[in-house]
Amino acid sequence: MEQPDILSPIEYNDDSIVHLEDMEHIRLRPGMYIGKLGDGSSHDDGIYVLIKEVIDNCIDEFTSGFGKKIEVKINFAERKVSIRDYGRGIPLLKMVEAVSKLNTGAKYDSKVFQKSVGLNGVGTKAVNALSSWFRVQSIRDGKTRIAEFAEGKLTKDTDIIAVDGTAVDTGTLVEFIPDSKLFGNYHFISEYVERRIWNYCYLNRGLTMYYNDKRYYSKNGLLDLLENNLQSDPLYPIIHIKEGDFEAAFTHVNGQSNDYYYSFVNGQHTTEGGTHQSAFREAYARVVKDFIKKDFSPEVIRGGLVCALCVRIQEPVFEAQTKTKLGSTHLEPNKVDGTNDSPLLKTYVLDILKRNLDNYLHMHAETADALLAKITANEKERKDIAGIKKVAREAGKKASLNNRKLRDCHVHYNTNHDRRLESTIFITEGDSASGSITKSRDVDTQAVFSLRGKPKNTYSISKVDVYKNEELNLLHNALDIDDGIENLRYNNVVIATDADVDGMHIRLLLLTFFLRFYPELIQTGHVYILQTPLFRVRNKQKTTYCYTDDERIAAIHDTPKAEITRFKGLGEISPEEFKNFIGKDMRLDPVLLHKDFDTKSVLSFYMGENTLERREFIMSNLRIEDDESIVVA
Repeated sequence: MEQPDILSPIEYNDDSIVHLEDMEHIRLRPGMYIGKLGDGSSHDDGIYVLIKEVIDNCIDEFTSGFGKKIEVKINFAERKVSIRDYGRGIPLLKMVEAVSKLNTGAKYDSKVFQKSVGLNGVGTKAVNALSSWFRVQSIRDGKTRIAEFAEGKLTKDTDIIAVDGTAVDTGTLVEFIPDSKLFGNYHFISEYVERRIWNYCYLNRGLTMYYNDKRYYSKNGLLDLLENNLQSDPLYPIIHIKEGDFEAAFTHVNGQSNDYYYSFVNGQHTTEGGTHQSAFREAYARVVKDFIKKDFSPEVIRGGLVCALCVRIQEPVFEAQTKTKLGSTHLEPNKVDGTNDSPLLKTYVLDILKRNLDNYLHMHAETADALLAKITANEKERKDIAGIKKVAREAGKKASLNNRKLRDCHVHYNTNHDRRLESTIFITEGDSASGSITKSRDVDTQAVFSLRGKPKNTYSISKVDVYKNEELNLLHNALDIDDGIENLRYNNVVIATDADVDGMHIRLLLLTFFLRFYPELIQTGHVYILQTPLFRVRNKQKTTYCYTDDERIAAIHDTPKAEITRFKGLGEISPEEFKNFIGKDMRLDPVLLHKDFDTKSVLSFYMGENTLERREFIMSNLRIEDDESIVVA
C-alpha cells in the first residue's frame, strides 16, 4: 500500500521562515508574555498583568531609593490606565527603545537595579504591544520627551525639550488602553486593582500610592496585610518577624484545616508559592516541633496557620513569565561556571526562624500555650477523621472512575499544560442543566460536576460530616483540595445554577461549604458565578440575548416585532445556544472577599438558625416576576 505524503499539502521551504518584529511576536503569542488574555473577570487576566508590569517598574525605582509616591488612575468609561512614578525617569535618548525593543533595559545590570522584579526587559514592551494606544513620557534632568504608539508601532515622537518651570518632578508617566481586538469586551474590576495596590504598600513601607485619588499607605508591612485579610479571629497575637531580606507575619485561626499563605518575592505576589514558601513551611514545622518537644506531624503543626511571607533575592528565577511561582534555590544567582556559594533559601529561612520564632515563644508563654492547644486540637481532629477519611477517599476514587456526575476535561490546572489557566469546572444542579453544559463545553478545558438537588448545609457540621456526605466528598475529591489548594485541578470553579430562588439557595450552600472548609479557594480568586441570559429577544432577522432588564429594553427597541422569552432555568437553554454563553464571551462574576467582610456573621445570618430577623429580611426583599413569553408588536 502506498504511503501518504505526510508533508502535503503544506510545503516547508524558504518561504516558511518568517521573521517577526518584537511587537509582532508579542501580539501573535501574548500568552508567552502575560499568561491568559481574559476579559477582566479573573484576577489573573491579562489586563491586570499589564497594570502590574508598569507598576513593577515604578516599584523598582522606589526600592532603588528614588520616588516615594506612585499614582494610578483608571478611566473606566474609556478603559484608559495612567501610571505615574516620581523616580529618575527613563533616560531620554533611549526612551523609545526601552518601551519597544525586547532585550533592551537597565535591569540586566544588577548594580543599577538590586533585587528587582522585572529582570527580562519584557514587561513594558508587552504592555505597549498589547495596547491599542500607548503613551510614555519621561521627565529627567529638567527635560522631557513624549512618544505614542498604536499596537506597538511608533506613531508620534516629540523632540527632547526643556520642562516649563523648575518645580516639575522627575519620573515616568505611562498611559495605555488594552487592545479590544485581543482582550475582547473586557472590563476592569476595581477590587482587583485595589488589592494589588494594597499589596504593593504592604511590601514597600514608606511608599505612598494613590488609586483614583484615594491614598494607600502601610505602616507595619506584612503585619497590616494579615490583620486586614484574616477571615477569622487569630488564636494568638500575630507574630511578626523581619530580618535582612526576610519578612513574615503569621498566626493560627480556627475553622481551617490547612495552612494558607500570602507569599511574595521582591514584591511580586507568588500566588503559586515556590521554593521560598516551601522553605518556610518546612522550617516553621521544624522549629515549632523542637520547641514543644512532641512528635506531631508537620501537617498537624501547620493546620490553621495563616502567613504573609516575603523574601528579597537577587535575580530571582520564576517558573513562568507571569512570575507566580519561584524556582530559585539560592539568595543569589549561579556564577558563570554554574557554582553557587550564596546561602540556600531553605537554610537562610530556617536560621532566621530558629533565632526569632524560638526566642519569641520562650518569651511569650500565653502565645506558646495557645499554639500548643491548637496543635493538640488539630491532632485530635486528625485522629477523629483518619478512619472515615480513608474510607471516603477510597469511595471517592471508585466513584470517580464511573461517576456520571463528573464529566472531566483533559487539561488541568495542576499540570504544566499551556492552557492550564483555562481549566474550568462548572458545578450545576440537575440532569437538564448539566446536559446542556456538557454538550456545549470545550472538552479540553471544561469539566462539569452535577449535583443531585441541593447540597447539605455545612454551616454547623464538622469535617467528619463532610467526609460522610457522599456528594460533598465527591466534590472536594474532584477539585483535589483536601490537603490544600496546591493540587487544585481547575483554575476556575464556576457555580452554574438557575437565577431563581432555588438556584440562589444552592449558590449559598456551595459558598458556605467553601468558606467553612476551603476558604483559600475563594481567597485566591478561583470561585465564580456563571451569568447566563435572562431573556432572548428575537425576530426573523435577529436574535439578542439579554442579561439585564436594561439590555432587554434596548434589544426590544432595536428589534421590530420582537418575541421575548424569559429563561426560567439553564435547562431551557438548548446546547446550541448554551455554547455561546460558556465560550470566549462567557460572563463570570467573581466571588470576592472584601477587606472588611465578616465571614462568620454573614454565614450565621444567612445559613444559621432561621431567626425572625432573617425571615423579615427575606419578606421585605421578595420580588415577583412574570416569566411568560410575550410578543411585542
